[in-house]
Amino acid sequence: MMNPSMLRSLHSAVSRRSSHLARRGYATEPVPERKVAILGAAGGIGQPLSLLMKLNPLVSSLSLYDIGGTPGVAADVSHINTRSQVVGYQGEEQLGKALEGADVVIIPAGVPRKPGMTRDDLFNINAGIVKSLAAAIAKYSPHALVNMISNPVNSTVPIAAEIFKKAGTYDEKRLFGVTTLDVVRAKTFYAGKAKVPVAAVNVPVVGGHAGITILPLFSQATPQANLDDDVIQALTKRTQDGGTEVVEAKAGKGSATLSMAYAGALFADACLKGLNGVPDVVECSFVQSNVTELPFFASKVRLGRNGVEEVFGLGALSDYEKQGLENLKAELKSSIEKGIKFANQ
Repeated sequence: MMNPSMLRSLHSAVSRRSSHLARRGYATEPVPERKVAILGAAGGIGQPLSLLMKLNPLVSSLSLYDIGGTPGVAADVSHINTRSQVVGYQGEEQLGKALEGADVVIIPAGVPRKPGMTRDDLFNINAGIVKSLAAAIAKYSPHALVNMISNPVNSTVPIAAEIFKKAGTYDEKRLFGVTTLDVVRAKTFYAGKAKVPVAAVNVPVVGGHAGITILPLFSQATPQANLDDDVIQALTKRTQDGGTEVVEAKAGKGSATLSMAYAGALFADACLKGLNGVPDVVECSFVQSNVTELPFFASKVRLGRNGVEEVFGLGALSDYEKQGLENLKAELKSSIEKGIKFANQ
């Protein structure tokens, strides 16, 4: 149980961060009204994500949707004394209302990984869920920035793209696979080995969002540390296997929900800043891309008023990273094609 002084410290820290974010983004301009919808808000990722988005001062309206349990989650977070108004929506008949007028739609819906499951094992369940949610987004909030968290992201992003194309609403600048957790992990693990403050660390992570398709570019990490090749290889493997590390540690009782919610909130915040015209907002994301021969690829993107303003190339790679890039392409291509095929069958 937190004591009252700890609670006061936490609240003042959040308030300071909120006012700092608002000041830093806007100077004297009023903060625009922004609606964020979370689809899957009652789940393991959805609940902490709902809490974190309620703390974000850029959100004026927070719409929480799930097939069940959302009235309780909405009632709970609505008592928090921050800017956004919260409404919970439950069941498919309320999905349209949840989505109407949304600027950003975040999708953590679906089932989590369990021990022994690959991201492909999740495919048949989550692919169907994403397909129906994407159809609703095309109908009710076709201009929203869509943040896809539901795994396998390497397939669910192409599924959503195909559904939007069929509806005539597809805009490649507005669809994002959220790979931020790979970046968060790479930063954390790198800082530990390089013995530098983690807040100052940046590590681009490119490719996809599963296993060997995750390629952290530690050669481009800042601040630069001269780590041995075997350390870099171990860091790469740990970043790629980060999800499995958590699944095994939770021993059948869940997957990476809390760190994923944090990463999802970070990426949504970047999207909101971009929409509001904050300059030079750059994050890694899995998007439609010409960076490689693959139709979708994660790399650094600049976010702005239209979503993706610029997709950056990979920059200079080490020999180890060049090999990793070649090694990931076949698996990533297969996952993308699997999503496209599912959407069109």
